[in-house]
Amino acid sequence: MKLVTFEHRGVQRVGVLRGDAVAAVDVPDMRTLFERGDAGMDAARETRGEEFALADVRLRAPIIPKKFFHTAGNFREHAKEGAAANWVAPVLPWIIFFQNVDAIIGPDDTIIYPEHLTEELDYELELAVVLKKPGKHFTPEAAEDYVGGYVIFNDITARDIQRREMESKVFTFCKSIDTFSPLGPYIVTPDEIPDPHDLQMELRVNGQPRQKSWTGRISVRIPEILSHYSPLGYSAGDVLSTGTVSGVAAFSDDPKANYLKPGDVIEAEIQGLGVLRNRVISWREAYGEAPPPKVRW
Repeated sequence: MKLVTFEHRGVQRVGVLRGDAVAAVDVPDMRTLFERGDAGMDAARETRGEEFALADVRLRAPIIPKKFFHTAGNFREHAKEGAAANWVAPVLPWIIFFQNVDAIIGPDDTIIYPEHLTEELDYELELAVVLKKPGKHFTPEAAEDYVGGYVIFNDITARDIQRREMESKVFTFCKSIDTFSPLGPYIVTPDEIPDPHDLQMELRVNGQPRQKSWTGRISVRIPEILSHYSPLGYSAGDVLSTGTVSGVAAFSDDPKANYLKPGDVIEAEIQGLGVLRNRVISWREAYGEAPPPKVRW
């Protein structure tokens, strides 16, 4: 199934995407659907709820989780390009922090460029996992039973802020600013993704490929990641990102030319999971006024 959160005439609802139509599911929000466990998924699969033409609705971020486990360093290729660029610190496995769920936006929502905070806005294409049930302290062998679906995550990052934060070996602010967490366009259940380690990945800016890889290049497999962080305790509907691949602007031959700018359109695509499209806009376009005074990090 492809599970969506959509808006129709100002009302936000949960639905199942079926071709060019969306069938509504009788739940208040996506987290509730996952919290209802197998009964909730069965109800979604069998729903005969009101149908809407996809063209007549607006897709929103598919889920706002209780906890967003932001993990990094799981693709060795990203670590290698960071080392080649002489980045301030190595990108190693087992990096984790909690993402700001209020920064989540959905497909076709705008990313607001906070010019007073950063001059180095970057993208990071990531596969994210949605947890289908609560759990803690489980093994990699048991991890598959906790996967409720997969979704695209674009980890927008202010690199100049990150550089300063990483000097203290902690970074969160650079990735958690308002609108910096595009998620979507929908959640795809595991029955449609037989092998999450066999998916093509591509991120484009204004139609030009920037990141192009394959989930099979992950150096720490998804069951290991889920198991490793399970002592923190998962809730149904929690989201866990799995890290980005090579090709970010910061590690390119010309970072300044490749950093995001107002007007840029980003398309983050993972095989079977659709395309997550977002446009970058200036502070003035978003708020109708000049940005606040410059902040030095």
